[in-house]
Amino acid sequence: MRLTLRSKSTLFQSYSTKTGSTVFALSSGHGRCGVAVIRVSGPSSSEAVKTLCGKTKLPHPRLASLQRLIDPSTSEVIDRGIVLWFPGPASFTGEDCAEFHVHGGTAVVTAILDALGSLPGLHHAAPGDFARRAFLNGKMGLTEVEGLGDLINAETEAQRRQAIRQMEGDLGNIYSDWRNRILKCLANVEAFIDFDEEENIEEDAMKIATVEVEKVSKEVEHHLADNRRGERLREGVHVAIIGAPNVGKSSLLNMLCRRPAAIVSPIAGTTRDVVETAINFTGYPVLLSDTAGLRETTDIIEKEGVKRALDRAQKADLKVLMMDATNVINTKSPHSKWSEYILDHMVCLGIPATTLQNFDQSSPNTEYMNSGQFLETKKSSSPPAQDMHPDQESVSREVLDQSGDEDPALNSVIVAINKSDLLSEKERTLLPSSKDAKCPVCILSCSTSEGLDAFTALLADQVKDLCGDPLASSPTLTQVRHRAHLKLCHQHLVRYQSHVSSQNTVLAAEALRRALRELGQITGTVSVEDVLDVIFKDFCIGK
Repeated sequence: MRLTLRSKSTLFQSYSTKTGSTVFALSSGHGRCGVAVIRVSGPSSSEAVKTLCGKTKLPHPRLASLQRLIDPSTSEVIDRGIVLWFPGPASFTGEDCAEFHVHGGTAVVTAILDALGSLPGLHHAAPGDFARRAFLNGKMGLTEVEGLGDLINAETEAQRRQAIRQMEGDLGNIYSDWRNRILKCLANVEAFIDFDEEENIEEDAMKIATVEVEKVSKEVEHHLADNRRGERLREGVHVAIIGAPNVGKSSLLNMLCRRPAAIVSPIAGTTRDVVETAINFTGYPVLLSDTAGLRETTDIIEKEGVKRALDRAQKADLKVLMMDATNVINTKSPHSKWSEYILDHMVCLGIPATTLQNFDQSSPNTEYMNSGQFLETKKSSSPPAQDMHPDQESVSREVLDQSGDEDPALNSVIVAINKSDLLSEKERTLLPSSKDAKCPVCILSCSTSEGLDAFTALLADQVKDLCGDPLASSPTLTQVRHRAHLKLCHQHLVRYQSHVSSQNTVLAAEALRRALRELGQITGTVSVEDVLDVIFKDFCIGK
C-alpha cells in the first residue's frame, strides 16, 4: 500500500469510523501496582474527561491536575487521581487524548474502564490501536512504530539501545534519505523522457541521475551486508550446545542459566529433546539450546532427538562443541593438527560440512514471504548421523585445507573441553589453544567451575561480535521485512543501470519507481504526487 499524507488521512477517517472513533485502554500493563495509567484517544476524549471529573471545563492542556473521578451512572467517587489533557494534534496519536493516572488496584482500574465503556462513542482499544493512530496521523513512521514495539519488548540493555535509536528515527532517516535521492533521480529521468526534444531541461540530467543511483545502490548493498547484527540483537543470538553423550552439555547449560534448567545424569542419552532457555547474557539476548548427545542409535526416540539436535546446530548462530578432555587426550594423534582433529570429531558426530558454516537466514527473500516453507526446506537439508554421505569427511577436509589462519568451517564454533579436573598437570599442557585449533577454545570443568569465567568471557565476546554495538556507526537492519524489501530495492537499482546502458529510459524510470515502492513499503510513504512536486520544484519547464 502506498500511503501519502492525503491517503493516510483518508485511511484514518475510514479506520476511525469503523472503530467508533474514540478508544481507551489500560496503558501501564496489567496486574496490581502503585499507579495505573488509562489512556483515551479520539474526538470524544474531551467529553470523557469532563464526565468522569464531573466538571464542565477541561483541565489546562499538558498540566497534571488532581481530580475526583466519578462513576457517571451512580455519581459515586471511584478514586482520586491525576488527569492529563492533550488536545490534538499535539499528542501522541495526533488527536485529542487524555490520561487518567489512578491507583493500580484491580477494583479501581476495572471501575474506571467500566465507566469509560459506558459513555457513548467510546470502546476498548484493539492491540496497537494508539500507535496505529499515531502512524496514520503522521506522528510516527513505520520504522519508528516498530522501534516503539521493540522498546516495549526489550529485555536487555543492548536491545533497549537499539530500539530507542530506531524509535527516534535514525533508521527511518536513512531510508528517507535514499527515498528522496531516488525520487529526485526519477524526476530527472521522467523529465528527460517527456521534455528531451524541447531541450528545456538541465544538461546531463540522465548522467547526474545515473551517478546518484549508483551511489545509493552501493549504500543499500553495504547496509544489507551487516551479517544480520540488528536482527540477531532483536530476536536473540541462538547458541546450540552440541556434542557426544555425557560430555557435560546439560551441566554447562545449567551453569550459564544459574538454575537447573536441564536434567543432569551420568546416564548417556538422558537429554532426548532440545531444552531451550532465554537469558540476558552480559546485556545481550541469548537463546541457549541444550541438545541430545550425537551418536548412532537404534532407539526411535533418541534418534529423533539426534535429528533435532542436528537441525538446531544448523540454524544456530553459534555452536558450542562440548568435548570430554579425557577422550581428547586418548584419541588425538600427536601427528595430526588440532583443527583437523576437531573437524573430524564433528564429522564423526554426524554434523555435515554445510552445518559448520554460519547459517545465513537472510539470503532468500522467501523467509519474509514464506518463512515456514523456508525453514522446512532448511530442516530437510540436514541429514541425521546414520544417513551421512560417505564422502562427507573428504568434503570437510577439503574445506579445511583451503583455510588460512582461521578455519572458515569453524568460524561459528566455540570448543569447550570439559572435565579438565580429571587430567594431570602434564596432560593439561597437551590440550589445544585457540591458535592451535584455529577457533575459540576454552578448557573448563563443570564439576569444579574451573574455567567457567573464561568461557563466559569468550562467549560474551562472540555474542557481542555477532550483534555489534547498537550505538556505534549507522543503525542496522532490525526486521526481516526490511531486508526483503531492501533486497528488492537493490535489484531494481541494478536493473536501472542495465536499462540505462541499453538506452531504454522508459524501463529505467520504471525500475526507479519500483525501487521507491519497496522503500515505501518500509517507511509507509511513496506516491506519484511526490515525483511531480520534485519536477516543478527543481526544473524550469516550458520557460
